Amino acid sequence: MPKRAVDLAGSAFGLLLLLLPMLVVAAVIRLTSRGPAIYRQERIGLDGRPFEILKFRTMYADADRRLDELKKRTTIEGPLFKMIDDPRITPVGRVLRRFSIDELPQLVNVLLGDMSLVGPRPALSCEVDEYCARAVRRLEAVPGMTGAWQVGGRSTLSWEAGLDLDIHYVDNWNLRYDVVILARTVRAVVLPVGAY
Repeated sequence: MPKRAVDLAGSAFGLLLLLLPMLVVAAVIRLTSRGPAIYRQERIGLDGRPFEILKFRTMYADADRRLDELKKRTTIEGPLFKMIDDPRITPVGRVLRRFSIDELPQLVNVLLGDMSLVGPRPALSCEVDEYCARAVRRLEAVPGMTGAWQVGGRSTLSWEAGLDLDIHYVDNWNLRYDVVILARTVRAVVLPVGAY
């Protein structure tokens, strides 16, 4: 399948190219806050299958335990939790998130086939539990490191607006569309509007 071939080539090339910078990032994370450099979390992928996503850790070690107390301060409606000034994020983590550096370990997820370079972002199981029938359609595509939602406004978009973009992607996927999203991702990373 052409998409999988692009994912394999792109993730392998990306890992080779970025291995040294990623090791530096991992060292900085370990030196500036307690806990592992890589954060592992279960996400839901294609057709509702769970997998373990990899990210650079951007939060303090007790972040997951503090989530319930912060949920009422979410800045987005729907099943997602987003917070502009999340106190669980470390100073280094804020920089990593702003420029999407925290997502780079997901190149391993792409190489393994759990993710694609482009697709809807993978959701938490608790978010999927709240999905309406329309939102479940997000699970008809392999989740991606970047996608239509990410280049269309990221956290500035409402749940419904982001969902519209993801479903449009699912319904209209082609390799050219992926190339356009990847190109727009570069701009979104360099000019990180809506990243927090």
